[in-house]
Amino acid sequence: QLQASGGGLVQPGGSLRLSCAASGFSFDRYAIGWFRQAPGKGREGVSCISSVGGRIFYANSVKGRFTVSRDDAKDTVSLQMNSLKPEDAAVYYCAATRRLYSELETEYNSWGQGTQVTVSS
Repeated sequence: QLQASGGGLVQPGGSLRLSCAASGFSFDRYAIGWFRQAPGKGREGVSCISSVGGRIFYANSVKGRFTVSRDDAKDTVSLQMNSLKPEDAAVYYCAATRRLYSELETEYNSWGQGTQVTVSS
């Protein structure tokens, strides 16, 4: 299972670091994705990182501001979010896929419970 944490309230321009902790499976064999869902909107892909090789995807809306990384020794993936904007406010989810790499939400079959990010002054 996956557990996302690190959300909270931050002012525009601020930073948060989300963490996704995994347990119960061979974490290093799974690509991990971050997705978000704002009120009244569909879920969108934010970033993903491959299981091997360090291939990374960022949505255009977060490129240059968000950084994803993984620590297989600790079975965690982090999402460093800088220069946050009000439009980044959403529930953020991490998810795992047995594929080496995937940008497709439909290919992720294990989901964490989500952590709320609020960006407001």
